[in-house]
Amino acid sequence: MRNGRNLVVHAFILGVAFICVLSAGCKQHQQAKPKVALVMKSLANEFFKTMADGARTHQAEHADEYELAVVGIKNELDVAQQIQFVELMIAQQVNAIVIAPADSKALVAVCKRAMDAGIIVVNIDNKFDETVLADKGVKIPFVGPDNRKGARLAGEYLAKKLKPGDDVAIIEGAPNTFNGIQRKLGFEDAMKAAGMDIVSSQSGYWEMEKANQVVSGVIIEHPQLKAILCSNDSMALGALAALKAAGRANDVLLVGFDNISAVQKLLQAGEIVCTIDQHADKLAIYGIDYALEMLKNKSLPADRETPVDLITVADAPKLRRRSAETLR
Repeated sequence: MRNGRNLVVHAFILGVAFICVLSAGCKQHQQAKPKVALVMKSLANEFFKTMADGARTHQAEHADEYELAVVGIKNELDVAQQIQFVELMIAQQVNAIVIAPADSKALVAVCKRAMDAGIIVVNIDNKFDETVLADKGVKIPFVGPDNRKGARLAGEYLAKKLKPGDDVAIIEGAPNTFNGIQRKLGFEDAMKAAGMDIVSSQSGYWEMEKANQVVSGVIIEHPQLKAILCSNDSMALGALAALKAAGRANDVLLVGFDNISAVQKLLQAGEIVCTIDQHADKLAIYGIDYALEMLKNKSLPADRETPVDLITVADAPKLRRRSAETLR
């Protein structure tokens, strides 16, 4: 009987120990820091590198609040690779995905799969297509700027340096991206309101080399061209190289979008009229903060607009100070 009682006592103790371990494990799991994945477009583009660096700095300052994984495709058109990155994050069971999609339509399906797996998804930079979202029956909040408003600001500033009837050209972003479409519309809004003649509007697919090729052809076809509005700064760099090669850099005005450091220098030198700052260093942070807020409060998704600012030569001293502070 004594042996039997001992066995019962031992079994009871083991059971209690098992429950305690299980309870501690569950509590530890509940208190584990959430893991956020930042899925970027091309990190070869300074804009997205700045965005990723800003996110890493933010995580380092809030290391006790969340973990961060950053992945980015090699070029902005590699949609298939970006889909694979999202699938990898699903497999790794991250808590949230903050994504700047390379395609406004093609990434919706895989992001829905992430949501079906219980992962929070926040869309930054390039807005998902509303029709595709509705077709898939999902709501994904967009945290980012009004690209049309930003492009219109740049176009309106440029228009003050032109006269009605002047020939202008637009170098568009990739046609499968919402932000590219919106920037084109913003440029068109400003140019049409000012009475300019848009003689060409072609895609440079966000790439410097492609924009260089397009602009080289446009300035030959339209010798009276007075200005070029580029949907990002990388394409503005390619456009400037084409203008210099043709000896037209002094008589064709140039507009960019993104406010990367290379363009800041050109702005100060008077080689670019203006650009738009959508605050790349903060854009991913806005998305991450929103994702953490959703995880904490279980809140329903809603879009949140972030700032855009016109940057002109008048801002050059401020840009120089900012660069000097960064170096320190």
